[in-house]
Amino acid sequence: MNILVAIDLSSASQKIIDKAKTLALALPAKVCLLHVIEGDLDSLDYETDLQDPQEFSHEHKDLQKEVDVLRESGIDTKGLLSQGSIVDVILHKSKQLSIDIIIIGTHGHGGVHHMIFGSVSEGVLRNSSCPVLVIPTHDRE
Repeated sequence: MNILVAIDLSSASQKIIDKAKTLALALPAKVCLLHVIEGDLDSLDYETDLQDPQEFSHEHKDLQKEVDVLRESGIDTKGLLSQGSIVDVILHKSKQLSIDIIIIGTHGHGGVHHMIFGSVSEGVLRNSSCPVLVIPTHDRE
């Protein structure tokens, strides 16, 4: 089984990674951690172990740390840093990598913010050809 875990490298990403780790160990499954940098350029990809991360060194370093943690748990993991439309890149990579399930977080923004900006998780849910597990990352009050 192949799991695509879309993360934004914020502190909330840890909840998403923890759920992915639990699922990957239980199945077992391979994991691809994907961080997408929003941009107008055509999609650019950087695999964490392979390329020199000159331009996106901070994101690359943070992503590699998360990949290493999952690998230390015995999970076959790779990291992918991409640039482009976040929803489009997630959907494209899920097809390209033969992903069985996508795990993504939601920050719980609602109301006007959601109407104006939309939602990455909603865009992935509406358009994915594979199951999507949405993890709430906000603290409940």
